[in-house]
Amino acid sequence: MHSKIFRRALLAAAMALAPLAASAQDKLSVRMDFAPWGIQAGMHLAEVKGWFKEAGLVVDVQDGRGSGNTLQLVNAGQVDVGQIQLGLLAQSRENGATVKSFAGFDRRTDLVVLVDRDSSIRKVQDFKGKTLVVFAASPWAPLIDLWLKKGGLDRNSVTISFVDPAALWGTYTAKRADGLMSTIGSALPVAEKPRPSHGVLAEDAGIAFPSYGLIATEATLKSKADVLKRLVATQQKAWAYMRDGGIEEGVAAMLKQRPDARLDPAVQREQIKITIDFFDTPATKGKPIGWQAEADWKQHIDMMVAAGALKSAPKPSDLYTNDLIQ
Repeated sequence: MHSKIFRRALLAAAMALAPLAASAQDKLSVRMDFAPWGIQAGMHLAEVKGWFKEAGLVVDVQDGRGSGNTLQLVNAGQVDVGQIQLGLLAQSRENGATVKSFAGFDRRTDLVVLVDRDSSIRKVQDFKGKTLVVFAASPWAPLIDLWLKKGGLDRNSVTISFVDPAALWGTYTAKRADGLMSTIGSALPVAEKPRPSHGVLAEDAGIAFPSYGLIATEATLKSKADVLKRLVATQQKAWAYMRDGGIEEGVAAMLKQRPDARLDPAVQREQIKITIDFFDTPATKGKPIGWQAEADWKQHIDMMVAAGALKSAPKPSDLYTNDLIQ
């Protein structure tokens, strides 16, 4: 009799605790930069592996329409977190945004100009007389003149053709432009079949532009600090897993989570590999995945001021925090 009473008491306790267990799953909306591509593998792998669930998270991973658009949605409070190119933050903060980076994955500058693989173009100076295609909202936009100047060029010696994002690839693959201004991780693998290319990196001309990472508003960083810390931990785990030999599982997770996107596994594989190649700067080497260096942000800010993209230099701490990095 006593054992029956004890079992009933245990059952009643379990039923009473069930709502508490359900409520322990914290919900987050995370907006990506664009349509699915390799940089997003960390989010999809964490979902497929059950790491979000283990961390007590329910994460709504949303495809995006550009880093700038995602930044606006985060700043407006329409999504909790954005995964974007972090080099956009300084200008947005100067214009009144309250967003801040709390994890930086691709900490190297990945801006690139693609050209034909057999082209002799290797540096800025080699683009004299050439035509480059880019879209107006590209992270490249505020840096074009400074980049050209590094090679002794300007818009009179190089034609910069601004097109709609939807027309960008068609213009390049149809060879109506000599070069495509983009990011190396997203663009180079996609170009492999239609127009095999190599990349002229912006960093080789002294351009400093922190690439992909996570942002949230200052208010969200305060109110959801514990939740965001758990999100960061899942991404550190996912990217370490892929870096240490799990790229194929990252590809499989992308295909499983976005079955209607018609993703090419070979393209996703190379995009993930290049993403990992751009993880570290000299200032972040040996630090945890996601950790950001003040020196890197300072270099970026100084460059943006030199480019005329900023009226004044913000403090690096206005743009990022390492408080959620373990």
